[in-house]
Amino acid sequence: MSNLLSSANGIPLQEYGVTETAGKFGGLTLSQDTIYFEKLGHFHREVIPERRVHAKGSGAYGYFEVTADMTKYCKAKFLNEVGKQTPVFARFSLVVGERGSSDVARDVRGFALKFYTEEGNWDMVGNNTPIFFISDAIRFPDLIHAMKRHPQTNLVDPTTAWDFWSSVPESTHQVLMLFTDRGIPDGYRHMNGYGSHTFKWVNDKNEVTWVKFHFKTEAGIKCLLSSDPKHFGVLDDPDYSSRDLYEHIANNKEACWKAYVQLMPYDDAWTYKIDPFDLTRVWSHKDYPLIEYGRLVLNRNPTNYHAEVEQVAFSPANFVPGIEPSPDKVLQGRLYSYMDSQFYRLCKNYTTLPINCPYRVKIQNYHRDGITHTSNGENKPTYWPNSFGGPNPDPAYNRSEYKLRDTNVGRYPTVEDKQDYFTQPGCLYRNVLKEDERQRVITNIAGSLSFVSSDQVKARAIKNFYMVDKDLGTQLAQKLDIKVDFT
Repeated sequence: MSNLLSSANGIPLQEYGVTETAGKFGGLTLSQDTIYFEKLGHFHREVIPERRVHAKGSGAYGYFEVTADMTKYCKAKFLNEVGKQTPVFARFSLVVGERGSSDVARDVRGFALKFYTEEGNWDMVGNNTPIFFISDAIRFPDLIHAMKRHPQTNLVDPTTAWDFWSSVPESTHQVLMLFTDRGIPDGYRHMNGYGSHTFKWVNDKNEVTWVKFHFKTEAGIKCLLSSDPKHFGVLDDPDYSSRDLYEHIANNKEACWKAYVQLMPYDDAWTYKIDPFDLTRVWSHKDYPLIEYGRLVLNRNPTNYHAEVEQVAFSPANFVPGIEPSPDKVLQGRLYSYMDSQFYRLCKNYTTLPINCPYRVKIQNYHRDGITHTSNGENKPTYWPNSFGGPNPDPAYNRSEYKLRDTNVGRYPTVEDKQDYFTQPGCLYRNVLKEDERQRVITNIAGSLSFVSSDQVKARAIKNFYMVDKDLGTQLAQKLDIKVDFT
């Protein structure tokens, strides 16, 4: 019996872990990549009605206030005046856990913001880390499957998670960060948020600047350490982060973050020392320092969890004029993925739900029928072009043009030099973490690996960490009493 991989229609697959793109550098995903759409489409529909990821979350209302003039770089109207405020809804979440899971699990946290601007809704859909496990969107179902419950036992299985992580070296940076103290933040108020991806800012002259978004908590970074006796009761509360955020705001207090950007001149992207569109990498703050431009304030709780926190639907594809996508391969995949998930999870007209409605603009389009939450367009035309007063496209709004580094079509791995998987996590381990934090990372990783049933997986993971830092790998091997060939 053949053990070759095939599509749902039995067609042999030559490659399953790389998307087909126009260009080797970054690369725009092509709509002809039927393997990607089949894989992601199937993944989106696996579980109902709960979100497949980010299932358990908390939310709050507030506003974003501009604190510095950014019109030189971006023409978005909500940024066009210092002091201007824009209504916002924020949702924080766990990535892997189900709706009943613990808020104090070691997991990446979602950090999603919906800006209700006068040009429509802009969604900044990020996490509490500036990087992620993968650099190609087609790997996302595999990553989540490996971290979810085992199909036979229905138990969380560290073996499958570590098997995937250790087999995909590009994940090493995020895995190392996950096992630092920041892997369990002390509530949502005490963590940062990041857009993570590279985006484009475009000014009124149609000039492009590459941008990364950072939100730094004003309450200060705090983490929950299992070794700290004062956290024993907290670590037993599965709703700790949700309770903390809700009660903080209910007591007439605000949760606040300062907003920063890193800005990279357009031409720098093609010559920078790393791929600036790779989601597993960060831009050096020395090369591109943080620039403060705004402040996020959350000050009002939802009145109904289901109608607001559960039914809020984010998508990285929701851009307003002045903010555009980059050729980041994971972002390119997410532009399709989120919208398709919401069509399935809520309905085709999910944007007309009150929490999702871009209420500051007049909605005019030719979408009709399905489960509706509005008048369904009444008697207006349902097609374009027409002669009966239907809306027309705005010729003034066109996305900026830019050239790809190359225009060849193929399935190109994001990073060709495997050593690049380990340089940045090595800097994190040696230069960012203090000695006591390094020791806790070793303890946290060794503790998790001790539950892995396969010595082969343990050894592969340890070898990756040895590539990050020799001391890190050596200490892990000693703690776990595993013989590893480091040559």
